[in-house]
Amino acid sequence: MSTATENRGQFGSKLGFILSAAGSAVGLGNIWKFPGKAYNCGGGAFLVIYILMVALIGTTVMLAEFTLGRKTQKNAIASFRELNAKWSWAGGLGVLTGFIILCYYCQVGGWTIKYIVGYITESATIYADPMNYFLTMLGANGFPLQGAIIYPLIFLLLTAFIISRGVAEGIEKMSKVLMPLLFILLIGLMIRACTLPGADVGLKYMLTFDASTINGNAFLVALGQAFFSLSLGMGVMITYASYLSKDDNLVSNTGIICVLDTCVALFAGFMIIPAVFATGIAPGMGGGFAFATLAGVFQAIPGGTIFGLLFYFLLFFAAVTSSTSILEGTVAFLTEEKGWERKKTLVIVSIVLFIIGIFYTFSQAGFMDIKGIWVSKNGVEFPIFGDFLEYLTDRLLLPLGAFFTTVFVGWVWGVDNAVKEATSDGKFSFALAPLWKVLLKIVAPICIIVIIIAGMVLGMSIS
Repeated sequence: MSTATENRGQFGSKLGFILSAAGSAVGLGNIWKFPGKAYNCGGGAFLVIYILMVALIGTTVMLAEFTLGRKTQKNAIASFRELNAKWSWAGGLGVLTGFIILCYYCQVGGWTIKYIVGYITESATIYADPMNYFLTMLGANGFPLQGAIIYPLIFLLLTAFIISRGVAEGIEKMSKVLMPLLFILLIGLMIRACTLPGADVGLKYMLTFDASTINGNAFLVALGQAFFSLSLGMGVMITYASYLSKDDNLVSNTGIICVLDTCVALFAGFMIIPAVFATGIAPGMGGGFAFATLAGVFQAIPGGTIFGLLFYFLLFFAAVTSSTSILEGTVAFLTEEKGWERKKTLVIVSIVLFIIGIFYTFSQAGFMDIKGIWVSKNGVEFPIFGDFLEYLTDRLLLPLGAFFTTVFVGWVWGVDNAVKEATSDGKFSFALAPLWKVLLKIVAPICIIVIIIAGMVLGMSIS
C-alpha cells in the first residue's frame, strides 16, 4: 500500500461508516419529494413498489460502488483508473455531478437555517403570506441577501468546517450525532401528524394496497426515487467505501444503509400525508412545497409553530449530512490527484460552488432574466437556471454515472472480482451473489437506461 493510501483517513467504526453513508443517502429528496410521489402514485401500492425497487436496484448499485472504493482505497476517479485506465472518465463524471449538485444544495441548506430562525422569531410573518415570505427570501422583491448570501454561506461554512476535521473527527462524529437526532425528530413528527384529527384518512391511504393504481408510470417513479435518494452515481459511496478495511462487511452494510434510507422516506410519507389529509392541503414536492405550502399545514394544527420548527431542523440535518458527503468526494479527488493541501482545497472549492449557487437562488424567483438560462415569472418558455441544474443532474448525470458503474463493475472489472471484494476474499458470506450478478450485469443497466429515456424523452416526473 502506498504512503498516500496509508495517510488517508479511515472511519473509526462500523457504526460511524453506516451512519455517515446513510446520512449521505438521506437527503432533502427523501423528505419533500417522496411524500408527494407516494400520494400521486397510489399510496400503499406505491410503497410496495418503492421498497421492491430499493431492494433490487438500489442495493445492487450501492454494493457495486462500495466494492470499487474499498478495492482501490482511492477516490472515485482513481478507483476507475486503477482497475482500468481507460475508464477514469467515469469517476470524473461522478465527481462533476456531485459538485454541480452541491452548488444548489448548499443554497437550499441555507434556506433551512433561515426558516429555523424565522419560526423562532417571526412565525406570524410567515403565516401571514407563506408564499410571499418564501419568494422574498429568494429575491422576488429585491436582492436576496438572506436567501442567496447570508444563510447559504453559513451552511457552506459549517459543511466545510466538518470536512476540514477529516473523516473520523469530522464526518463520522457529525453523523453519529445528527443521524440519531434526525430519526428522533422524524419519528416524533410522524407520531404527531398521525394523531391529528382526520389523519386516519391519510393513514388508510398509505396502508391500503390498491392494485388498480399500479401502472408503468408508478414503477418508473418508484425506481427513479429509489435510485436518486441513495446518493448513487456521483462517486460519494465509492469515496466513503475507500475509507474502509477488509474487516468491514460490505454486503451487510449495504443492506443496513438502504433500510435506513428507506425508513426515512417511509417515515416522511407517514408524517406529511396524514397531516395534509387532516388539513385539506394537497401534498407537493420541491422547495415551494417544503418552504411555503407546509406553512399552511403548520398554521392549521395545534402546536404548529413547534411542529414547523422541528420540521426545518429535520430538513437541516438531512441537508448537512448529504452536503458533507458530496463535498468530501470533490475534496478527496483534488487532494489525492492534484496534491492540493486539504484546507486550501476546501477554500477554493467552497468559493466556486458558492458563487454558482447564488445564481441558483436568483433564478428561482425570476430575479434575473436572460433568455435560455433565466426567465421572468411570466410567459416561461425556457428552463430557469435552477431547473436546468436539477434537470441536468437528476435526469441525466446521476443515472449515467450509475449506469457506467454497473457496466464497469459487471463487465469490465468483472462481476466475479466484485463478489470477491464484497465478501472480503470469502471472509463473509453472500448467499445472494448469483442473483446480484444478474441484477448488476443485466437488470440494473436496463432499468437505468429506462429512467434516462423516461426522464428526458417521455417527460415523466421520476427524479
